[in-house]
Amino acid sequence: MSEIDLTRVLCELSGIPEGGAREFSIGAGDWPLRGFLVRTREGVRAYVNRCPHAGHALNLRPDRFLTRDGSLILCTSHGALFEKSTGLCVAGPCAGRALTAIAVEVAAGLVLLAGDVDPASFENVEAL
Repeated sequence: MSEIDLTRVLCELSGIPEGGAREFSIGAGDWPLRGFLVRTREGVRAYVNRCPHAGHALNLRPDRFLTRDGSLILCTSHGALFEKSTGLCVAGPCAGRALTAIAVEVAAGLVLLAGDVDPASFENVEAL
């Protein structure tokens, strides 16, 4: 196994409940990459924590990104609903648009930002 770059570690896999979500922040300076992780049956997905409708964070409370039954991602401001596995908005003011995905990988029980991802490249992601 290759050495793990600890600066790319987002969290331990066990820190995301099955079917749950967890937010993260990575990067330096005034504009770190703020995102969240969603654990599905297929693995872990990551998205920028920014609504494609209004351009603000999806959650109002820490780590609260999912509907009550945990089946969809919820924007708490306007009620938009997104698929967990694709980030596609299936209901609400941004229907048909999608969250911005972030490539991640799981290694040695850790969730890491993929090696080719530059956190600064997400700095100018705006609402569409």
